[in-house]
Order: sequence, then C-alpha cells, then structure tokens
Amino acid sequence: MKVVIIGTGNVATVLGKRIQEAGHEIIQVIGRHFEKANSLAAQLHTGSAYNVRYINLWADIYVIAVSDTAISAVASQLKLNNKIVVHTAAAVSKDVLAGCSENYGVMYPLQTLTKETASIPPIPILIDGNNDVTKKTLKEFATDWADTVKVASDEERLKLHVAAVFVSNFSNYLFTIIEQYCTKEQLKFNILYPLIEETITKLKAFNPAAVQTGPAVRKDYITIQKHKDVLQNYPELSDLYNLLTNSIIAFYDKNSTLSSHEEVPL
Repeated sequence: MKVVIIGTGNVATVLGKRIQEAGHEIIQVIGRHFEKANSLAAQLHTGSAYNVRYINLWADIYVIAVSDTAISAVASQLKLNNKIVVHTAAAVSKDVLAGCSENYGVMYPLQTLTKETASIPPIPILIDGNNDVTKKTLKEFATDWADTVKVASDEERLKLHVAAVFVSNFSNYLFTIIEQYCTKEQLKFNILYPLIEETITKLKAFNPAAVQTGPAVRKDYITIQKHKDVLQNYPELSDLYNLLTNSIIAFYDKNSTLSSHEEVPL
C-alpha cells in the first residue's frame, strides 16, 4: 500500500520504518518543521512537505502520528474523500476524523517508542474503524508489520491506555526518582538492573500478585521503620513509600491467598 505519514516524532518514525520494512511504500512525510520532515523523509527515502496543504493525494492510507492535542487541528485540514485516515492515539476517539474521509479509524501502538533506539521492540497494534471494510483493511495492513493486531473500541483503547500508564510511565518515574536517590547517596543505580529484569521476567510466567515480595507484603514493620528512617531527608520519597507500603498491606489483607512471597524474602 501507499502511505503518507503526518508527523515526525517517535511514533511517526518507528511506524514509518516498520511499515516500509514490510514492503509498503511511504510516499510522503509531512511535518510542521521543515528540517524534521526532511530528516525523516530522508530516512524513509521519500519526499516531504511542511504543510498538509501540499499532501500527496495518491496514498491508500494516511497516518496522523502527532500529539493527541494536535490531531483535531490536523484533521480539520484534511479532505480525502474515501481514502483511509487513521490517528495513532489511545485516548482520542476515532470520530475526531469523521470530517476527513468516508473511511477513518485508529492504529494505536501499545508500546513505548523512541526514534533513536537501535532496535525496534515488539509492537502490538490496536486498530478500529468506522466501518467493517476499514477495519478489515487496517487489520490486514497492520498484520504485515506489527507483532500483534487486535480490534479495540475507543472505550477499550482508553482503558488499556490507563493500564499502560501504570506499567510503563509510572514505573519509569519510580526508576527516575530512585536513580536520583542513588546518585545522592553515592550508590550505583545499575546494580539494580538484574533485579528490575528479573521482576519483569517473572511476569511472563506468574500472576503478579503471586510473586509479590518485600517487607510490606510480609508485614515486616521493623524493616519498614528502618526504611522510613533512611528516607527522613527525602520527604517526597517518604510519602510515596508510605502510600505504596500501606496500599500493598491493604491489598494482601483482602487477598491473603494470592502471594507466595515467603519463597523470596527480598
């Protein structure tokens, strides 16, 4: 298929590379910033434009890969008759594209994507369309280059996005503030890498609740108090430690049969 990519950020870059590697033709990249549009177009061996007024009208699929807040503005400038137009956002309804074309939908990558990364991670794609033909076409198209393709409504996609924020964005924030804590305490954050990797590896084989470890799930209040003492000079970390500790204790009080934490007393 012939594809136009609107956007030059992480999602536009990574999806553009994947789509092209699968044998589809990227016939144009459009971006607000001329240099960025030219740069991505060069990577994808295609042409570029800095305004949707100059959009190539010969594509089969138009992918709007811009920030959530910019989708509506971009969509308002597009009149593509019966061509398929999609955006790549989780928390924006497909109907924001209703004025663009008779056929529109969503193609949301459920993955954290960084354009500078050397290797592209597995990418599950959640698709939706305003009619059966669009859904079928998008599913066939995405199956060529995505690792998993599922149909998900606006509501389902939004709920999964909430889950994604917890497991990715919130987790990374915890890594961020602990990396700063380690630096201030003259500790090496990278000594935690094996622990982080093992925690993720376990999730592939066990229910998360069954492998929860730590002083909170054991109700080891002596250790908990020692941790609180260490964190006295870190009020924000201390507040977060208390919140999460209390939440874990309350959760396992209600679900006492879920954890096998006795095996690993970390």
